[in-house]
Amino acid sequence: MPPTALLPSAASPAWWSHWWRKQSPSRQDRFITLGPLLAVILFLAAVIAAFGYLRIEEIDRERQAVRRDVEYAQQRLRLRLLERQEQLMRIGRDISNKEIDREEFILQAESLVNQYPELLAVTWVDSKRKVVGLYVSASANVAQVRVAGEQLKAGETDGTYGLARDLRQPVYSRPLNPNDSSGYNAPVLQIVVPLDSQGKFDGVIMGEYSIDGLLRFGVPTEVTAKYAFMLVDDKNRVLAGNMPPPRNPAARLLPWSDDAAEYEIPVSPVGNGLLIRAQGYRTSLGVVGSGFFWLVSALSAITVWMLLGTWRHTRRRVQAQQALITETNFRRAMENSMLTGMRVLDLQGRITYVNPAFCQMTGLTEAELVGCTPPFPHWPEAEIDTLMARLNDELNGRTPPSGFEVKVKRKNGQVFDARLYVSPLIDPRGQQTGWMTSMTDITEPRRIRDELTASYERFTTVLEGLDAAVSVAPLGSEELLFANKLYRSWFGGEVSGHMNLIAQAGVPATAPTDDALDAVDGLAGFPTDTLTDAQTENAEIFVPELGKWLEVRSRYLTWVDGRLAQMVIATDITPRRHAEEQAALQNERAQNASRLITMGEMASSVAHELNQPLTAINNYCNGMVSRIKSQQISNEDLLGALEKTAKQAHRAGQIIQRIRAFVKRSEPNRTLSDVGTMVNNAMELADIELRRHNVRLSHYIAARLPEVMVDPILIEQVLINLMKNGAESIEQAHLPPARRSVEMRVVPKHIEDQAVVEFSVLDSGRGLSPEVMGRLYEAFYSTKAEGMGIGLKLCRSIVESHQGRMEAENLYNGEEVVGCRFTFWIPVTPLLSPLPPATDNVALT
Repeated sequence: MPPTALLPSAASPAWWSHWWRKQSPSRQDRFITLGPLLAVILFLAAVIAAFGYLRIEEIDRERQAVRRDVEYAQQRLRLRLLERQEQLMRIGRDISNKEIDREEFILQAESLVNQYPELLAVTWVDSKRKVVGLYVSASANVAQVRVAGEQLKAGETDGTYGLARDLRQPVYSRPLNPNDSSGYNAPVLQIVVPLDSQGKFDGVIMGEYSIDGLLRFGVPTEVTAKYAFMLVDDKNRVLAGNMPPPRNPAARLLPWSDDAAEYEIPVSPVGNGLLIRAQGYRTSLGVVGSGFFWLVSALSAITVWMLLGTWRHTRRRVQAQQALITETNFRRAMENSMLTGMRVLDLQGRITYVNPAFCQMTGLTEAELVGCTPPFPHWPEAEIDTLMARLNDELNGRTPPSGFEVKVKRKNGQVFDARLYVSPLIDPRGQQTGWMTSMTDITEPRRIRDELTASYERFTTVLEGLDAAVSVAPLGSEELLFANKLYRSWFGGEVSGHMNLIAQAGVPATAPTDDALDAVDGLAGFPTDTLTDAQTENAEIFVPELGKWLEVRSRYLTWVDGRLAQMVIATDITPRRHAEEQAALQNERAQNASRLITMGEMASSVAHELNQPLTAINNYCNGMVSRIKSQQISNEDLLGALEKTAKQAHRAGQIIQRIRAFVKRSEPNRTLSDVGTMVNNAMELADIELRRHNVRLSHYIAARLPEVMVDPILIEQVLINLMKNGAESIEQAHLPPARRSVEMRVVPKHIEDQAVVEFSVLDSGRGLSPEVMGRLYEAFYSTKAEGMGIGLKLCRSIVESHQGRMEAENLYNGEEVVGCRFTFWIPVTPLLSPLPPATDNVALT
């Protein structure tokens, strides 16, 4: 038989007794305390649920009774209004059939008003809104008294007169309230019954009810005795009735008390404009206000309070026991888990306690160490005298607070470095019972420290040997954290040199603060990842004190102490700047030489162009001389010949002035220049060469082009070279005159998200071969026997110096090359820094 078969059944009392004995005392205490508390809580819940259920039933009965009685009152009021409506309709039919006259109408109206007290007045109004006859009750107000022949006012019927005329059926008005400026002293309800005479509208019979009378005579008294009845309009204004009395103040002490039952319903056939509302009277507190409920609640609260006190006391006792056990276990686990070795010596120097970390460091067990006296087994033989002296200092309290380093021997004979910290061991009574020693293995930290020292020396040696000045200073302070040898030779190791480099390079730096004296980072607490991850900022400056051009690079970094610092690297670029200046001078000379070569190649064309005005001047002068000698010229003819001579001389002077301006060597001068003027000047100079080659020049210049910041002479040089190259390409192709043309186009565009002006020169030559296309901008490469090969390279350099781009492409008609197009663009607004130079490759299209 298995052992579990011997246990009692879970349903038997013996099983509960056995389960109870297995529980711990603390759990038994909790069960003993929480059992009665749970029973009382369940009893309270049952009582509250019972009272709540009874209260809900009572509220539901009250609401059902109110609804039933209000609907009954609404039916009674509806029948009363329909009866009066039928009587008025019967009088209206008699009037429409001419069966009664005005006197008979007044008698019937009088009988009707006297019989039904809620009816205040009955009025006969014709189709022109004039009163024919009426009878008014003695209880009516002055506003309801009208005179025969009187005209109804516009707002007197609330629009029901026109509505009854349109619908040809009885219409009820909304309640006319004194607040609506209707002229009545009390709320009134109107019914308008239309009169029909042979299909035509012949007026209305208008009855006026007192709303207060409708409530008093229309609602049964057995209903109004139980509830507070009111008649309200669609704006929730009380027209008749009485408000319920205020509630019993004692009922408000109950948090679960609710308002009295209330119900409302529209009055038919009037509609939603008139509502009947009833609210029940609350005269007692109900079942939840009985003394039995409060007695049970008070006794239960006292019992719960007493049980809670007992439970809290037991819980605090159990918690104190558990805290003591937990604290003891925690301290033991902490001592066993520490990586620092702990050793306790009594006042005579004998070991009384070691933790597992100490045993692991020395390789000795706790039994081998506890009870040992000096010399201890973990002391190296060569260090016994030194360690004995250290122990005497330790027992006499002469050890430094920062600890001291010693040699320790493991059980296998290996020796390692350790740092010991000694403190007095005080018992709970405040008396010293020994000395607590903590030991840390510092072999690895010492090795790392030695390596870091060697690494720092290597790093410092490298920085000292750099040909650039390196300095580091914290933001917000005038302290120089680091400076290499070159920096010290330039600036003498002062932080002012670092600050001057930053200021001249335009790198933002934080102004010194009062915290700089305390070596506190002014930006402490702010995120610095964005600054330290940023790219290095470069700038080129001239330092007059050194007479050198320096390239300054700045970068933010986090210093070893956590402060945000700024590192500045200054490199001497004076030789490079001199080389750049020489290169720029050579480039300018090349541009000037290119212009002279261009004009040299155009010399014959220019001479021919100048020969025409000079020949004309000579002819005019000879003609005037001969005619003056023969005295056959008048003053008018002489004046006309002189004007023509001056015009030809002016033309020759313009040609010479344009050529001089083109070839004149001058420094680059960028100004806001008009694009049309530059293009026209270039075309006038190039047209001479193009006509010599029998090439036709056409152009298209877009209107309203913006001005560009350029050197106009350099741009004219580019345009002239491109047009001359196009004419020479056409000449080499030996094309017929009809196909010998060069076209100039200038249009505005948007390229690379910026506004530019694009210049295009199209020729009808043979285009560019792939070999020529690949070496198009190569220096000293030319397809002409007499060419120098620097024209297109200079053109591209000029365009790129203006932050533009140049490219070339062949023009195709199917597979046949029909010409070539050179295009370059200049930005309207120059960039802050020049664009990177373009590659020498161009695309074939």
